[in-house]
Amino acid sequence: MTKGRTLLALLLPLFALATACSPSGKQADEKIVDIAGIVSPKDGKNEFVGGIARIQEDGWLDAELAKKGWNARWVPVPASVGGPVVNEGFAARTIDMANYGDLPSVIAMAGGVDLRLVVPSRSSTNIYLAVGKDSTARTLRDLKGKRIALHRGRPWEAGFARYVQSQGLKLDDFKIINVNAVAGQAALTSGKVDAIVLIQAEAYVLQDKGLARILWSTANAPESWKMVAGTFARKEFLDAHPDIVQTVVTAFVRQAYWSSQEKNRDTVLSWGTLGGTPLAAVVKDTDNNPLPWRQRFSPLPSPAIQEHFDFVSDYAFRTGLTRKKVDVSKLIDRRYVDQATKDLKLEGWWTDPKN
Repeated sequence: MTKGRTLLALLLPLFALATACSPSGKQADEKIVDIAGIVSPKDGKNEFVGGIARIQEDGWLDAELAKKGWNARWVPVPASVGGPVVNEGFAARTIDMANYGDLPSVIAMAGGVDLRLVVPSRSSTNIYLAVGKDSTARTLRDLKGKRIALHRGRPWEAGFARYVQSQGLKLDDFKIINVNAVAGQAALTSGKVDAIVLIQAEAYVLQDKGLARILWSTANAPESWKMVAGTFARKEFLDAHPDIVQTVVTAFVRQAYWSSQEKNRDTVLSWGTLGGTPLAAVVKDTDNNPLPWRQRFSPLPSPAIQEHFDFVSDYAFRTGLTRKKVDVSKLIDRRYVDQATKDLKLEGWWTDPKN
């Protein structure tokens, strides 16, 4: 059994026990939509990241679901094991919806879970390749045959692979060390690996401390190269309860609208500091996004998002991450976002990328 599956084997029974024993544990006559989201440590406990925390604080979703006799139960998933744990929950039908990334969702679909992306995120997280502080590497080719820490199966893998492919190389040209970001950073700073693939502000934290140097990032790459996340729903649940999915989607669109207002920029940036990330590093990463602030939070699917998933599906199959190529042509279902923007009178707030 691999380390990853060993960790899952340990985590899932604990998660199931915690859910069953919680005050909100689902009873036979209860109507609950289980929504998974990534959590980050703060003051000794895990907290939901960014928009989900805002939705919880706002209270609108709880109030609207209560009118229908439903409740929302938020399923916390640590970032270090995000995708695999969410996929296990989807497969076991203990999760109905989830806010997570691209490659894990394609892996879930290849495993038989029919998903729909009901709220795409255009924020397009940047991916970084960092080398050790004493490295002489100046290009990706300089790392050929070297050790690169890369957490396999996570959303940033596909974006990095796209960069590798663009340079006429393939992952097999490197010694890929499959470890999570925390272990990978420790390995880089101790000289056990030569480079590491990271997302968001993590690379800047290392660079600002003088422990690494950023060699490449998706900052100037096409939008379709960047990591894509969003809110997914099991199609089985969606078909059975479209009104509940619509309510949840509307809550996420409300949150996106709130975040896209310039007056809330400082609060949104502070979300990136959960887990102790310095604000300066968060700002540096944020400045690498060419989209206007408002458009970064647009839930309207762009052609780049579909192109991105087309590549991810093909990449996952070619590299053996999935045993079959997933048809992602119907993955994005924008009906719920369109209805939400209409109900919230937000038509025209975001530029529709299809125009």
